[in-house]
Amino acid sequence: MPGRLDAQQTQAGLGAVVVDPAGITRFRVWAPEHKTVSVVFDGGRRPVAMQGDKNGFFSVTAGDVTAGTLYKYQLDGGEAYPDPASRFQSHGPHSFSEVIDPAAFRWTDRNWRGLQLPGQVIYELHLGTFTEGGTWNSAAEKLSYLRDTGITLVEIMPVADFPGRFGWGYDGVQPYAPANLYGRPDDMRSFVDRAHSLGIGVILDVVYNHLGPDGNYFSKFSPYYFNDKHTTDWGKAINFDGPHCEPVREFYRENAAYWIREFHLDGLRLDATQDIHDDSTPHILAEIARAAHAAAGDRSIVLIGENEPQQTILIRPISEGGYGLDGLWNDDYHHSAHVAVTGKTDAYYTDYRGSAQEFVSAAKYGYLYQGQYYSWQKKRRGTSTLGLPRWSMINFIENHDQIANSARGQRLHEITSPGMFKAITALTLLLPGTPMLFQGQEFAASSKFLFFADHKPELAKKVAEGRIEFLEQWRSYSMPDIQKCLDDPAAFETFAKSRLNHSEVETHAPIYALHRDLLRLRRDDPVISRQGADGIDGAVLSQDCFALRFFSRGFTDDRLLLVNFGVELHYDPSPEPLLAPPMDREWQKLWSTDDAQYGGCGTPALDTEENWRIPGQAAVLLYPAMRPR
Repeated sequence: MPGRLDAQQTQAGLGAVVVDPAGITRFRVWAPEHKTVSVVFDGGRRPVAMQGDKNGFFSVTAGDVTAGTLYKYQLDGGEAYPDPASRFQSHGPHSFSEVIDPAAFRWTDRNWRGLQLPGQVIYELHLGTFTEGGTWNSAAEKLSYLRDTGITLVEIMPVADFPGRFGWGYDGVQPYAPANLYGRPDDMRSFVDRAHSLGIGVILDVVYNHLGPDGNYFSKFSPYYFNDKHTTDWGKAINFDGPHCEPVREFYRENAAYWIREFHLDGLRLDATQDIHDDSTPHILAEIARAAHAAAGDRSIVLIGENEPQQTILIRPISEGGYGLDGLWNDDYHHSAHVAVTGKTDAYYTDYRGSAQEFVSAAKYGYLYQGQYYSWQKKRRGTSTLGLPRWSMINFIENHDQIANSARGQRLHEITSPGMFKAITALTLLLPGTPMLFQGQEFAASSKFLFFADHKPELAKKVAEGRIEFLEQWRSYSMPDIQKCLDDPAAFETFAKSRLNHSEVETHAPIYALHRDLLRLRRDDPVISRQGADGIDGAVLSQDCFALRFFSRGFTDDRLLLVNFGVELHYDPSPEPLLAPPMDREWQKLWSTDDAQYGGCGTPALDTEENWRIPGQAAVLLYPAMRPR
């Protein structure tokens, strides 16, 4: 295909690589449209000319250049720009790049073998708002708390450097440089090292579908970083399949490997993969997966994708024509859950009813839409999950996008009843899919999570207008009185409102206990912990009530989960075989959202001589005890 280079020609590392900490550093950059490139240094030191090759790469090995040296690349004797593969921008993306020596950090995790997706509980967090300090170091102080809660895998929202004092991170412009807002690169390494010492994995959200609008100097080095063949929600697509695309592919393959290799990360979460366009073979996502695994060596890593059209080719094995990722976010589950507990069916919730059948289907098959017509988008949605492991579906009822999309940044517990929130939480944390919590969800945080982005005034105005336009897909959000209430994304107060108050772990103790106990049950129960490996089935008992049966080996120790989002149900008669206990057993309560420690008033027996009585707005897990003789 056009632009492909021999693999041998692209092996050398990008950016500034310390060869000898005593003062030898190699620089390498791709700038095919330029005749000369030089390394210029902060402080007036003489520039060093780089040597070009036939593929448009310029490189030089320079002496007397140690870690901490600040530099830029000067193009054709004119303007100098930061390194596209900079390892750190100590004063932001417009400033000089800094030479970083990753070998200087002393790791203590040599016995850490990584992790695989089965059995994990994911916790998504935003570094700037997870703690008052908003840094790697302050977040590291909360890792013991996350372990004690039952979290096994932390997913960090993007940290690639971006301009301004705060932001979500999805407008990053330096894909290799951890944002200086949160600390230095070694602070990130220290966070990962500490997490591993506690048995917690760390994955990073990476954005390979676009670059931010401010501080993006890629086009100064080459117009071929982008192409006009595809478009994305943010403009031109990154050039993964057009002329001269191979150096671009290398840049992103190497970026994935870099995070795994130099920061000991346990994997990546790939943002909006539907906008990573590539018509060539192999697909760039498959190459990224291979590169990440190769960088991990004998460690196990986890690769998760966000994919709005629900293309399961991403999580099918490369050997079967897939892309080799491990898991996909399950928006269908979120949308159905939102409708069930709020009753709202506007905008992209249009095609969901939150019915009992939807949850039975989600438990068994993951995605609800696997090729059916989807009226909101006026086209078919999704592909089949048949043959895929149940744990490959990442289930959640909150994430950064979905909370912010409530316009006021309201969390789910604020827009539903306590009973409904506890019931949907129980379902989410007990389902066979891999559960994900968003920061503060575990203690029903009172803090909002709003959309915030600190940009220059002209750009900030466009961002705010774009945000309003996006929210207008909800009929109520298009009303003038609601738009007056929207928080300004560029205001520091909007960012500050989104910070967690961790003292609420104590003041909201019942809901925190509910999450902690559910995660312990998920981990320790001999049936639930198998994530449906021995089979799962479900039955609709009413529009709002359903039963899920987790089968055990030999079917003698099954678990029966009853979830009722409606009023109390007297299910009589009960011609449903899934409700029958194993032979010589009777159902007894193992756990209930109505237990006293979670603020409830108790759960009477469900299976009685009056037949089944299932409490409203509750979830109850039953186990088969020996029937008294």
